[in-house]
Amino acid sequence: MIATIFHKGKEFKVDFFKPIDISIPLHSGNDCASAWYVEPMKLEPVTNGSWIGDVNKGGSVNFRNVTFNPHGNGTHTECAGHISKEFYTINKNLKRFLFVAELITLLPQQIENGDYIISKKMLETALQGITAPEAVVIRTLSNGLNKLNHQYSNTNPPYIEKEAIIYLNKLGIQHLLIDMPSIDKENDEGKLEAHHAFWEYPENTQLQKTITELIYVTNEIFDGTYILNLQIAPFENDASPSKPILYKVF
Repeated sequence: MIATIFHKGKEFKVDFFKPIDISIPLHSGNDCASAWYVEPMKLEPVTNGSWIGDVNKGGSVNFRNVTFNPHGNGTHTECAGHISKEFYTINKNLKRFLFVAELITLLPQQIENGDYIISKKMLETALQGITAPEAVVIRTLSNGLNKLNHQYSNTNPPYIEKEAIIYLNKLGIQHLLIDMPSIDKENDEGKLEAHHAFWEYPENTQLQKTITELIYVTNEIFDGTYILNLQIAPFENDASPSKPILYKVF
């Protein structure tokens, strides 16, 4: 289905029958991507006396409880409520779901302390000459299929430096997506400098902005401009499991 979208004086054509799913499926077991020392997602049938919510165990239907942490299990989208004293929820603050997005691929660079980071200079180079999009999708190298089941806890993954986030703010980026478990360093003594900078919390809190982490963009998808459909579950929580979808612009 070919659609023509007019947005901010520009025309975009997309085929809505060719979605590109960049989420990591959320499932039980140890082979699902996770971070922050959480346990794998659990699926457990409800029991009520002799009744069990599992057809294979004699139940009339499958009726399962689901236990997971949206920040640690799979792809998720979060709002400023992730770091605020106030109770802000993703469901109330993400009010639009279609955005012009730019997909870029970056190789994190090692700094003196051994960490790997995404710097302001790297973003400036990758986004040079591009009319500021509403969303930026960052694919990091290397980019193997192991990202679909990697256990990130206690591995000090790459992160984005604060100055790079300030640069994205100046470009007007509203939605930031990355294939790492966080835009901040795993162990930073609770500073979360990149999160605070992106949402400008608490000085000038940007409630409409979101961060999506633990995505996966396959190597077959080229860098460039896309229409992003940012899908969430309607959780009244600071974060929700999410299913970001890209549509190639042509």
